[in-house]
Amino acid sequence: FIAAANPATMLALLDELETKEEQRANWFRMAQKLGEDLDTAERLIAELDQRLIEYAGIATREARRVAELEARKVNLSKLSVGEVMHMSGFSRDYAEGWCAGNDNAIHEIRTAGIKVKES
Repeated sequence: FIAAANPATMLALLDELETKEEQRANWFRMAQKLGEDLDTAERLIAELDQRLIEYAGIATREARRVAELEARKVNLSKLSVGEVMHMSGFSRDYAEGWCAGNDNAIHEIRTAGIKVKES
């Protein structure tokens, strides 16, 4: 070692040491940046988890509400032509048209999956 110790080899060793120290400093800065990025990502994940919990609660409430609405029955009067003529005071043609329209409405409402309670 002493025989190889001359100014040129010492300068080369110092250059190599400086390069290694710069590399170490760069790796350290990169590790710090990655740590900061990880902290930011973990905070974002925590926020998103909280929002997901809130949205799950909303979805559960809305699903319950949909089930309530689907369980309800719509009450539509099923009247005869004579009853419509008597109540409205209009002609038989009008009453027949009203009854046909009412029947069509009941059919379409049932087709949409809504329960109809006829009275």
